[in-house]
This record gives sequence, structure tokens and C-alpha cells, in this order.
Amino acid sequence: MQVILGAGGTIGRLLAKELPAFDAHIRLMNRHPKKINDSNELFPGDLLKKEDVDKAVQGADIAYLVAGVEYKSKAWREKWPVIMQNTIDACKKHGVKLVFFDNPYMYDSAHMENLTEETPINPVSKKGKVRALIAENLVKEMKSGNINAMIVRASDFFGPEVGTSIMMETVYKKLKHGKTPIWLGNPAAYHSMTYTVDAAKATALIGNTPDAYGEIWHLPTATDKLTGQQWVELIANEFGRPAKFKSMPGKVVRFIGNFVPLFRELGDVMPHYDSNYFFNCEKFKKRFPDFAITEPAKGIKETVKTDGF
Repeated sequence: MQVILGAGGTIGRLLAKELPAFDAHIRLMNRHPKKINDSNELFPGDLLKKEDVDKAVQGADIAYLVAGVEYKSKAWREKWPVIMQNTIDACKKHGVKLVFFDNPYMYDSAHMENLTEETPINPVSKKGKVRALIAENLVKEMKSGNINAMIVRASDFFGPEVGTSIMMETVYKKLKHGKTPIWLGNPAAYHSMTYTVDAAKATALIGNTPDAYGEIWHLPTATDKLTGQQWVELIANEFGRPAKFKSMPGKVVRFIGNFVPLFRELGDVMPHYDSNYFFNCEKFKKRFPDFAITEPAKGIKETVKTDGF
């Protein structure tokens, strides 16, 4: 049996579709779980409650921590360390393997042009510091042999099932509704985006690869170095909309953040958008050479199609 912790989010829902290829018994855990497949076992629970997490992973072979927390630095500081510790404790107690779905916020901003699993950890944002803290906690447990785990990381999302993503909110959804899109950051800088379907498929694959544990993996992401402007054009063309857009540099986002809470949260991570940003997944590609990474144009087309547009 395999359990998805935080099954109600983007990756949780997509992962639930992929895991039956490896295990017939999939348990979905979140506050109000809903079946993705008829055979799913539903487990209502709160990741902030130690006893809920303990019961959720009991009897499982693999646990996937793919939860999301509201996009506020304060919430991340308060909730993520608790969620991670609860998960580590439960997996250690029951001998369950752990796959933690992470992001790249903790990486040194001086290395954005080529982020790898070996990139130095030196977060500049409040959210990045939280991600660094919880990842370090898990890595220590892995290195000490207390838990059989891995960390998988993805870049910013685009694709079906996306609930929150900066580009999907400010570009995709704007164009979908006939509004002028906004690119936050430098539109002339290239920015890697991970297709959600690929991320879920790869997480299921690597989670069921025994010798992949004990390491950090970047999930498959297309190598196309598309600029912000090119992403806007790609999405606009698929919707049949004009590719006109507004750009909002990081310094402007941060200034507005002095007055608007949402922009304060976005300004926190603007170093990821102000300069060239390439998410390197060569390690995954070499280990899984047969995995077909979806090209951005195809991914956008499938996303629009899934939306029923």
C-alpha cells in the first residue's frame, strides 16, 4: 500500500492517477479526501496532527509528502516544520519509505542559470529559508540511516490540475478569460517550467525505484530556454489571443508589496524571476532515459484541451 499525504493538491491528485500502475492499494490523506480512482482508500486527517499522520502511514510501504501550505511566509514558518517532523516520525516508527516533493526556493540565487541537485543551499527569501530548514532536517535523518527517503524537486508548475502557480495565475488564467496577462519579473530572462503531468508520473516512477532512495532528484523538465515573453506568446497563440502583455519587474512587485499583502509574498521570491533560471534535470534523464519529457508547446496545448477551452 502507498499513501499520499496532502492528496488534495495539484500533484496529489495527479499522482493518485499514476500510482495504480505500481500498487493497487492507494490511500489518500488530507482533510477532506476525494476519490480519484474507485479503489482509493480515503483517510481524513490533518498533517499538523501527529496522531493523524501516524495512523495515515501505518501499513504503507511508501509515503509521498506532496502537501501544499497557503502561500504566506508566516504560514510556512509555522506549519512546514511541524508537517515534516510529523511525517519523519511516523515513517521512522512504521518503517515506511518517504518521498518528499520539494521546490527549489532554497538554492543560491547566484546559480539560477543552471540549478542542479548540487547547487549550494543559500536561500534569499523567507520561504526559501523554510524549505532549506525542512529539507536539511530530512537529509540529516537520511544520512544517519534513520529513514529510507528521497527528495524530489520541481520547478514552477504549468499544466492541468494547477491550483496555484505564478505563471498560471498571472498569464494563463488572464489569457483564458480574455484579459491582458502580466509577467512578473524580467520578460527577457528565460525561466524553466515543470509540466505537472510529467512531475506526477516521474514521482510515481522514482518512488517505486528502490535504488533511487537516499538521494535528491530534480524531476523531468523540458530543456527549452523560453523567456517570459515566449511563454506568454506560446499560451496566447494556443488561446488565439493577442500576445500583448504587461511586465512587472521584481523591484516593482516588492514596492507594491509594501501596501498589498499578496505582492509582499510574491516579492519574496522575485529573485527566481528577475534573472535567467534553468532547472537542470540531467541526473534524472540519465537514470531514466526512456522517460519522455513533454515539450512546452505540447504541454500548453494539453492544458488548454483539459480546460475544455
